[in-house]
Amino acid sequence: MAIYHLEAKAVSRGSGRSAVAAAAYMSCSEIHNEYDGVTHDFTRKRGLVWQQVFLPKNAPPEWKNRSILWNAVEAAEKSKDSRLARELVVALPIELDKMQWIKLLTAYIENHFISDGMCADVAIHDTDGHNPHAHILLTVRPLDNKGKWQNKTEKEYLCVKNGEEKGFTAAEFLQAKEQGWEKQYQYFVGKKKVYMPPSEAKKYSYKRVNKYPKSTRFGRQNPIAERWNSDEQLVVWREQWAQITNKFLDEANRTDAHIDHRSHADRGLDEQPTIHEGYVARTIERKGFVADRCEINRQIKADNALLRELKAAIKNISQTVKNTLPALTEAMETLREKMIVLRYHIQIGSDVARKSKRTIQSEKATLAKYTAVADQITAKKKERKELQNKKKSTPVLRIAIQRNLSRQIAELTEELEELKSEKQRLLRELKCADDSGIPKVQSEIARIESALATLAETEKKNSSKLNKAIQRYKDLKIQSAAFDKGEFAAARLKIRPEKQLSAENKLQSSYGKNFSIRSFFNAIRETDRTLNDTIDVAAAKEFENRQHEQPRKKTSGRTK
Repeated sequence: MAIYHLEAKAVSRGSGRSAVAAAAYMSCSEIHNEYDGVTHDFTRKRGLVWQQVFLPKNAPPEWKNRSILWNAVEAAEKSKDSRLARELVVALPIELDKMQWIKLLTAYIENHFISDGMCADVAIHDTDGHNPHAHILLTVRPLDNKGKWQNKTEKEYLCVKNGEEKGFTAAEFLQAKEQGWEKQYQYFVGKKKVYMPPSEAKKYSYKRVNKYPKSTRFGRQNPIAERWNSDEQLVVWREQWAQITNKFLDEANRTDAHIDHRSHADRGLDEQPTIHEGYVARTIERKGFVADRCEINRQIKADNALLRELKAAIKNISQTVKNTLPALTEAMETLREKMIVLRYHIQIGSDVARKSKRTIQSEKATLAKYTAVADQITAKKKERKELQNKKKSTPVLRIAIQRNLSRQIAELTEELEELKSEKQRLLRELKCADDSGIPKVQSEIARIESALATLAETEKKNSSKLNKAIQRYKDLKIQSAAFDKGEFAAARLKIRPEKQLSAENKLQSSYGKNFSIRSFFNAIRETDRTLNDTIDVAAAKEFENRQHEQPRKKTSGRTK
């Protein structure tokens, strides 16, 4: 079923990535990075389903070419640790097809990124046919109305007036200066360096340390870039992805596959490493469905109780059955009641075991994929480290070797990012926040397998008890041949509704809201089919008619 996954990453030079390499990787193309002279060729990469560049109205139209777009991004950033782009990796619902994925992504990107002034490069990947996902590469520097990059930050000077300190940009300071605000500079006060305004330093003839005024450490962020970079905005994007995905699932008549962007804590769910009381199982139960893990314990407890009850019932019947019609019919209908309950448990238990086995197989497969991905990450990190060390030891003047090493390092970095995203998706599929949750998953799988073994043993005992009950019922059926057929049928019909209702009440008590009336009637049909003992309703009616006829005949005789 659909799984919610939206991972946000920063593409920055500080982490060894480049926007050009990221774009080439996701689009499986070859792009030359003009910033460092490295050509990134990912044309041999497989799994690309669809790709497209989206631009806001004020962006240069030539940026539709991703090579021009991302080289323009690289050229705008001068720092060696600049943040170049933002990457979102989203899981696509397998309930939708390719065209629906494209419409979903197009609507999401145009409504929430392009309309806000960002450029977006998107690609759908699905390498194995089981993990469709999309990479969305977004620009982080706003554009002005003429399609020119705006500044991410502006210098903010910390100025003073009457003992109050306040920050101003260069443009703001021109007006603030007229209101009496002054910049602060460092002055020598003895051996100390102290910030003060020039008017104050002039009184004491202090000497200025340098020409740099006091300012905030990182300057003032462009308000648009600041909003884009905020945690609050990321929460909004996460929520919007869930909403639009659910809308498309609704249109595809797959309301059962809805996704939820909220964390377990926000949803009021507690994560507990138990077989039945896990947060996912409890959520399923609250929605009115039967959760496999909750059902296993419920099944074992109910089966054990039923075994004790059935054993006592058979023993009691053996002791109390006499050659009387009421005792015989009571015994047979009581046995049938117990067998209906037992059949229901066996039926539900088999369904639970089958579903749980599928769940375990799926989790084992996901766990195996996680292990393989984690191993690949470790190996590629080691390989990248070796290349980085080799690059450091290579003379700078050996430009061709340096560029080749840079290209290999960039390729490994992009492959690592893809593997990290895949690992995060697998962790989410395993209901783990991070790697530390894997041992709990392994323990839980072992516990469920142990519980399934217990359930199988209980089912074996149930089947044995059921066979004994069937044989006992057949023995009683043989005894019934001594009684009038119609009278015997009428007696059974009289108490059967009460016994059947008793069976239903017991099952409702055990299963609560998860009780299935459909499964209950299936259990009745299966029990009667096994016993091959349908009550002769016609004979019962004939007996009842005879009973009514006898008093009338007696009355008629006295009148004569």
